[in-house]
Formats: sequence, C-alpha cells, structure tokens
Amino acid sequence: MNSHTTKPEQIVSQTDQLATIKLSVVIPAYNEEDNILLLSKEVYQALDDMAGSFELIWVDDASSDQTAHNIRNLDYPNIRSVFHHINCGQSSAIASGFQVSRGEWVATLDGDGQNDPHDLIRMLNKAIELEVDCVTGVRNKRKDNWLRLVSSKVANGYRNLITGDKVSDSGCGIRVVKRSALREIPVFNGMHRFLPTLLRSQNFTVVEVPVNHRERATGESKYGVNNRLWRGIKDCFGIRWYLSRAVISERTCETD
Repeated sequence: MNSHTTKPEQIVSQTDQLATIKLSVVIPAYNEEDNILLLSKEVYQALDDMAGSFELIWVDDASSDQTAHNIRNLDYPNIRSVFHHINCGQSSAIASGFQVSRGEWVATLDGDGQNDPHDLIRMLNKAIELEVDCVTGVRNKRKDNWLRLVSSKVANGYRNLITGDKVSDSGCGIRVVKRSALREIPVFNGMHRFLPTLLRSQNFTVVEVPVNHRERATGESKYGVNNRLWRGIKDCFGIRWYLSRAVISERTCETD
C-alpha cells in the first residue's frame, strides 16, 4: 500500500514478536506532543484484559513539535513507530500504519484524544459476533462546538447523497477493520473519511455502533470548516467516479 511518503522511517521499539497478534492499533499524529504519553497509557489500560495480544503503532506525520521525540521515548511493549519525512496528511499516516500492521484486526484512533480507547474491545467483539469486516463509530453526544456539529451533519448528508452510501458519521476516527480487507483500499488524501464506503464497494460488510466522544484536553485542532469544505466536495465526486469504475476484489471469484 503506497503511503505517499518519502521512505518513511520505521522503528520497532522493545519487542517485535512473531506471535499472532489479534489487534493492531494505529494512531496518526501531527503536532500532538502532549497527547502521546496520555493516549498511549489509555490504550494499554483499555486493552489490558483483551483476549489475545495487541500492538500500538504511532505514525508521526513530520510534526514540527516534540511529537516524534515523545513517541521515541515511549516505554511500552509492542510499540511500533513510523516517522514521515514530509507532512503528507492524515490519510497517508493511517495508510503507513496499515502497511506495517501485523494484527488480524486493525483499529484506528485519532491522535487528539477525543476517541475513547475503551470502545475498542467492544467494537472488536461486535465485529466478531456479527461476522462483519468493519465496525465504525458514530460519535455519541459530541463534544464539539455548534459550527462543527452543523457542518458535520451537512457534510455527511452531502456525502451520502453523492456517493449513494449511508454513513452516519464519516468523520469519526475510531474503527476496527479486518486487516485482510485493507488490501483492496486505494490510498489518497481523504481516504480515511470514506473508508466504510470504500470497503462496501469491495463487498465487505460494515456496521456502525455508537461510541464515546470527549473534549480535546491538549493541543489544537488541525481541521476547520474552511480547510475541509471544498476538498470534501471534490472528494465526494472522486469517490462517485471510483465507485462506478471499481473492480471487485478477486476474493469474490471462484477458481478450479
């Protein structure tokens, strides 16, 4: 999977176990220096009782603060790190995490700490119970200002109208996906917001579940209405074109 970076540096700290990993947790980060340790602690606390092993993959998207330094200094088992040489955007960072992940399942969390890691086990269990390929979150009681809430509602409605799909909260960053399904996903800027639709285009199954949403405790948001609106509109038409031309995965074919 092309991560659109100039040979990102990959560092595996502590152990690089060959044992079967149940879940890989991918967290993209750009200038989130104060969230690295806090969110890492939460992930390990949340997954402490999980049946099966997990790994945490931080992807630094060429941050200009101490994000990379703080990632390098994390002292946990099964921490894996990817460092972009140039800033490429959230989708590229997530794709880099997908590329190095080893788990049967791959989860994503936003690096701002607004997603709750304690939702991950519930989402993973739901995916296994329902035998689906992806469980994606719908933020319950969102801790955002009114402008973000209104713009998100309009954007979701517009995306569904143009793409013909039905996704309640395409901007929610917490998801659990079968790693085998990610091989069929094209990588482009904005990919992460269309992941459920892209999966369905390849006949993979996706369900939505309500998840917790929290206020940002530290740092500043990298997104606003102005820097997402026009690009989001263009992306919707790009996805509509892709859906009309997509080749279904060969996994749906039978061979003698």
